[in-house]
Amino acid sequence: MLLKVIVILLPLIHAAKSVRILGVFPYPAYSHYQLGDKILKELARRGHNVTVISPYAEDKPVNNFQQILLTNTIAEARGLKKDLFTIHSKLSPLEKIWTVDTLGITFSEKTLNDSKVQALLKSNAEFDAVIVHQFATEAYKGFCYHFKAPCISVVTMLAPNWINPQMGNPGPPSYVPELFVDLSSPMSFLERCYNTFAFLAVALVTHLYTLPKHNQLLQTYFPNPPNIYDVYYNSSLILVNSHLSINSPVPSLPNIIDVAGYHVNEPKPLPDELRNLMDRAKNGIVYFSMGSNLQSKDMPVDKLNMLLSAFAKLDQTVLWKWEDENLVGKSENIVIRKWWPQQDILVHPNVKLFMTHGGLLSTIEAVYHGVPILGIPVFGDQETNLASVVKGGYGLSVHYNELSEDALSVALEELLKNPTYSRNVKQRSKIMHDQPMRPLDTAIYWIEYVIRYQGADHLKSVARSLSWYQYFLLDVILASIVLVYLLMYLTKCLFHFVTKNVNSIKGKHKV
Repeated sequence: MLLKVIVILLPLIHAAKSVRILGVFPYPAYSHYQLGDKILKELARRGHNVTVISPYAEDKPVNNFQQILLTNTIAEARGLKKDLFTIHSKLSPLEKIWTVDTLGITFSEKTLNDSKVQALLKSNAEFDAVIVHQFATEAYKGFCYHFKAPCISVVTMLAPNWINPQMGNPGPPSYVPELFVDLSSPMSFLERCYNTFAFLAVALVTHLYTLPKHNQLLQTYFPNPPNIYDVYYNSSLILVNSHLSINSPVPSLPNIIDVAGYHVNEPKPLPDELRNLMDRAKNGIVYFSMGSNLQSKDMPVDKLNMLLSAFAKLDQTVLWKWEDENLVGKSENIVIRKWWPQQDILVHPNVKLFMTHGGLLSTIEAVYHGVPILGIPVFGDQETNLASVVKGGYGLSVHYNELSEDALSVALEELLKNPTYSRNVKQRSKIMHDQPMRPLDTAIYWIEYVIRYQGADHLKSVARSLSWYQYFLLDVILASIVLVYLLMYLTKCLFHFVTKNVNSIKGKHKV
């Protein structure tokens, strides 16, 4: 009888703890989407009711998980990918900042203008929390305001400095590198000058261009909209795809949580054919993939020939993610597939090196599994990610624009023959694994914590409400200068007064 009561009550208890969560992850870059997808599906698995605005359709239904599917951004994003090797690889840091912000505004408007999203905003739906993808998409925080729910952000980059002002978190450019400059801490004097310029440029672009544009989107697409600054400084929690094992320590308030590695899955058995191939590779495996946005088949012929020539010199077997049926000119040690189970491959003990574009997820996976890195950065944050790799001594980087057969061969030989890189990355892997709980459990704990405490205002810094001149104590400095000046002036007046009276007294005595 007692057992029957427990069986009946358990679903009721579980339902009482479950909450309604809206996920806003419509950015048409799968590497960004999968980070939100991992968290949202884990929340659904734990019994919460999850609705997500998504550009990627699910293959099969997921319990407690429903999509508001957008399709108007995928085609445009697919067109942009063709320019990544030719145009985006040559952008300066300032151009990268401008490009990211412009793309964020463009895709935010396409999302908010979608009829299904407008139907959601006009519905009677209620949510206990809103989780947004934060990547130059500040207008999405309007969902938090509209549904009167705590705002939780997921940042897919390494602790980017642009999250600091909205949280009141310190991020001095003296030792915290900007996202789109290829620097890592510590920095030289000239590097700090350059980083400070980038810091100021980001601040100016954000407040003079990006936020006003997102404010226009708020006013256009949300009913009874707030001003952008009312939501910009009102995040309850930010989950950052970062960790001490992959970047230098930076200051973090208690509501900025590092969760790098949470997307890494438990390894699955390799297909028999692939496992046999890797087991038989007596000199080891070099795994080469340029990620999900970049495609090797779109490389110019001269760059491809450089890669083919460098690989032909290797004794190792090269597994190459090549998105076409054939690769003309490949040597016998090269094996191509349109898709490889990357995470499962990196687990294999025969993998000696991971050649990558330097995307953050690939970098994290390499460190997680203890595999040295040879990076070929092309655009975005890839140079910054690889700068940390090189500084940490567990990989090398050859920029795409500087790629040559000689440079590639030298880097390959150094990484494959010098055991220092392998030792360093295995030490980094230990650091990444040495955490009190799994990164995914950490992310879920803090999300549920914020929901339990209705936004957890006690975690929010008072610094958010300070104006810029108050935050940097410019008013205190100015007041101090004025006070010192007044004291000096009064001292001078007093001195003149005293000396004048003393001289007057002396004159009277002489008479």
